[in-house]
Amino acid sequence: MKPDSPFAKTRQDHLTETAEDYVEAIEYILGEQPECRVKDLAHRMGVSHVTVTRILQRLTGEGLIDKKPYGPCTLTSEGMLMARRSRKRHDIVLAFLLAIGVPESTAIHDAEGIEHHVSSDTLAAMQNLVTRDKANE
Repeated sequence: MKPDSPFAKTRQDHLTETAEDYVEAIEYILGEQPECRVKDLAHRMGVSHVTVTRILQRLTGEGLIDKKPYGPCTLTSEGMLMARRSRKRHDIVLAFLLAIGVPESTAIHDAEGIEHHVSSDTLAAMQNLVTRDKANE
């Protein structure tokens, strides 16, 4: 399969999707309370403690979080950067979906998947449309 195939891009996007979701969730939790623990992430992500623990080990190895055994986790500077980029993409996609009339509950759900797969060109076009619509209000 050619490297520029849309399937290749989708597979590549899937490699970072979980990491982006988790660093974004950690950033959110830390904005709401002083520390982020496995139980907080398990509750927010709707998965087991075992799943969270496995993913946090991977994210620690990738240099995205700092975590001591049985302790809370924090984002490294690289993890914070990833979380902020992911949150910005999410916010743009959500605003776009709402601007084109997608019901809010559906837009919130759909934005969670789209944010990981949208190209920078498409994201810029979405942002331009949302900005233009706000300027015309």
